[in-house]
Amino acid sequence: MDPSEEWYYKTFFDAGEFGFGLSAAPLEPMTDCPANAAFIDAYITDRDGSPIKQSNVLCVFERYSGDASWRHTEFGIPGQVITEVRPEVSLVVRMVSAIGNYDYVIDWEFKTSGSIKLGVSLTGILEMKGTQYTHADQISGDQHGTLLAANTMGVYHDHFVTFHLDLDVDGPDNSFVKSKLKTVRVTDGSSPRRSYWTVTKETARTEADAVVELGAEPAELLVVNPSKKTKMGNDVGYRLISHGATAASLLSDDDYPQIRASYSKKQVRVTAYNKSEKWAAGLYTDESRGDDNLAAWTARNRAIENTDIVLWYTVGLHHVPYQEDFPVMPLLSGGFELRPANFFESNPLIKTPANRQVHLPNCSRNS
Repeated sequence: MDPSEEWYYKTFFDAGEFGFGLSAAPLEPMTDCPANAAFIDAYITDRDGSPIKQSNVLCVFERYSGDASWRHTEFGIPGQVITEVRPEVSLVVRMVSAIGNYDYVIDWEFKTSGSIKLGVSLTGILEMKGTQYTHADQISGDQHGTLLAANTMGVYHDHFVTFHLDLDVDGPDNSFVKSKLKTVRVTDGSSPRRSYWTVTKETARTEADAVVELGAEPAELLVVNPSKKTKMGNDVGYRLISHGATAASLLSDDDYPQIRASYSKKQVRVTAYNKSEKWAAGLYTDESRGDDNLAAWTARNRAIENTDIVLWYTVGLHHVPYQEDFPVMPLLSGGFELRPANFFESNPLIKTPANRQVHLPNCSRNS
């Protein structure tokens, strides 16, 4: 397979443009999902519009990760060591899409802290091509892959999974804010320090202002409701946090698969809500000329301040195959998190009961 065809195949099938519903795989109890999972059937629409029942395509379970949701140990009281810990327990909704040779495990994890964590894990069988080579020392030139077994080459390719997030943070009228972390030099002699960092907030007024390349500059990305405030006067919002897999396309802009998926060079985009703009690569991907995709919609540069907006996030991986990926690939994961940012008045976990009784010191003073 030509490497550009391989990239095209992965990009558009991974983006789900041919329907994650029809590709939803039945989940196996005790293997795909833990013992405490409940399984859910689903009805989806076939290609001719008729309903089809698919069994066990979703599982829902509580996850006890063995991690702490918050903790603190206090050594400052003479003669005492006080530790408070609360366990992390979350609700997970899982599905698997078997798309061609790959399986994608999609987890929506709802945390008691108010965070929503999205996980994408890849597994399955690599796309292979036959070759005359039986040892890496025989290879000459660029073969577009890694020799994984005799006469078997695993092809270099990309995975891009784009999420359409119609966020309504405490109401439909939201704004996208970039909180940029800036270095400030101390030059007036007011402090022996030479520098510090501070936060400069920029509200995106149009779609062009909200195209973000992750890692290009230190910044926190938020969706806020400017008309809703906490008691302290902060905008109610949610923060976008990357959890890896932030690859962007390396293809040239005039390459035909890149024209069709021109949005894949930036991981974050924000558009004005439009119910017809649902699939990042457009409605008819394999007939696209790049005029009906996320990048084309963004180029309209509509106003997005204090209005109904959609956040688009692309999980991306450049996949260089290794021998451990053959013949069946172990899970490779990435994702992101939507974390409360002044959405609550304080930590919502503070009232979580402890697993054991803690004897706190008596800090009262006798008069």
